[in-house]
Amino acid sequence: MDQRQTNLDDAATGEGLIASMDLAVVGALHPYRDNPALKAIGAASELADQPPLIAASLGTLIAGLLTRRPRLARTGLAMLASHALATGIKTLVKDRIDRPRPGKVEREGEHAIEPGTSTDGEDRSFPSGHSAGAFAVARAVAREYPGGAPVAMALATTASAIQVPRKAHFPSDVIVGVAIGLASEAIVAFALRRLWRAD
Repeated sequence: MDQRQTNLDDAATGEGLIASMDLAVVGALHPYRDNPALKAIGAASELADQPPLIAASLGTLIAGLLTRRPRLARTGLAMLASHALATGIKTLVKDRIDRPRPGKVEREGEHAIEPGTSTDGEDRSFPSGHSAGAFAVARAVAREYPGGAPVAMALATTASAIQVPRKAHFPSDVIVGVAIGLASEAIVAFALRRLWRAD
């Protein structure tokens, strides 16, 4: 057993149930950390970061407006608004909760969830912004284009799940991020429906 695996095991000592399970999952995935396929998927998952998702949302909105396709324009607007709300909620939570990322726990052997004071990205693991953004945008696409739902949701799921083996997030970070994304899209969809009806 290498030192990083030992650090993960040590960090789990005395933790609550959810944190212990998180650390156990990260520890179980530790042997696969250098797998080329996982590294490639992890790199591709950066497309679920904020700038690429904003660009995709804006591109969809502009394409819909330029081609006079209302459905496509609606989709772009919903993607953009859902992502913005998810990002806002995610940031609000991150600012209030400090949690070290799995990679830091692996290196240092310490895991503590504390009131949010840190501006260091290594201490802002909770919740997963990639998951929140990816699911907000994917669900917005799926709502307007149900036929594309399986692909959109599969991409969002992959981008979210890979955050655990790449040691960017714990499983509970991802789960809460997914919930934020889905809730944000549902709120935006409700608001937009009311807006369209008012017109």
